[in-house]
Amino acid sequence: MRATIRDVAREADVSIATVSRVLNESGPVKPATRERVLAAAARLRYSPSSAARSLITRQTKTLGVLLPDLYGEFFSELIRGIDRVAREAGYHILVSTSHNQRPEVEAALQAMRGRVDGLIVMAPDRDVDELAALLAKPLPTVLLNQRTVDGGPVNRINIDNEGGARALVEHLVEAGHRRIALIGGPAANLDAEARRRGYRAALEAAGLPVVPELEFHGDFTEAGGHEAAQALLRLEERPTAVFAANDAMAIGALHAFVEAGLTIPADVSLAGFDDIPMARYLRPSLTSVRVPIQELGSRATARLLELLAGEADDEAWDVVLPTELVVRASSGAPRSPKKDAVHV
Repeated sequence: MRATIRDVAREADVSIATVSRVLNESGPVKPATRERVLAAAARLRYSPSSAARSLITRQTKTLGVLLPDLYGEFFSELIRGIDRVAREAGYHILVSTSHNQRPEVEAALQAMRGRVDGLIVMAPDRDVDELAALLAKPLPTVLLNQRTVDGGPVNRINIDNEGGARALVEHLVEAGHRRIALIGGPAANLDAEARRRGYRAALEAAGLPVVPELEFHGDFTEAGGHEAAQALLRLEERPTAVFAANDAMAIGALHAFVEAGLTIPADVSLAGFDDIPMARYLRPSLTSVRVPIQELGSRATARLLELLAGEADDEAWDVVLPTELVVRASSGAPRSPKKDAVHV
């Protein structure tokens, strides 16, 4: 049978309150008494339950993490960054998904209430006012890649989606491409919107038209990229380069192009966004926009821990992490007009 705090008190010949003060370091206790309590707890192999400890300290030592999905390398790297900083501070993480559906967001937040000390939330399809309404009892919260409104929470960390997309498309323009397609993300997604703005801004800056038929809808999955690439291949005049708004869709597009007998980048240049670890190991290796994914998670967690410790100031914390263009083998100059006449 598992030893209880009452057993430890009886073994050490002290009150239950004294045992609690010793184990939680929550009050003055004589050194000799402390040693006696600790020795008794060791002999009985007593370990306080997390539920009992949280009732005493009003802390669960757990951080809630709400993400739109868990599939793919982006989210695994993000969780890795969150977990590393949490563990170093003695915290565990409780992860749930929302799939960007309001009922699932509500259910996840309800399940976490009372079980976590603070929240890290990525819900790029929800605005801050809506999230605040869902959090009936406000908890210290840090938002990832989240739109804000006037008067909304100030603890937010984003990545430079628009700047990264613009730099990538500028690279394709400089390589000589004039007909560049976009495989975008979900229409209501904040990241997808920003990457589309960057794509269009780069075209406009180069004096190139924004052609609606070259913008394809995707869903940030390999299957979505594959389907969009198949639609792209049916165009009468194909693009010479394709920018997929994340690496997962770029991988799906790559598979569709290979299936169609095209060679990358000789027949079509291809680029993605996020620079997930797999990107460098593809054949050809994938040109992408590097996002500091682990840093996104670790910085958010560090800020949340500051909020919980009362060490954060009252000023706005609205951080934008820079991105970096990584040019690899999947992008190059378009074929010359003579070679373009030869169809694959």
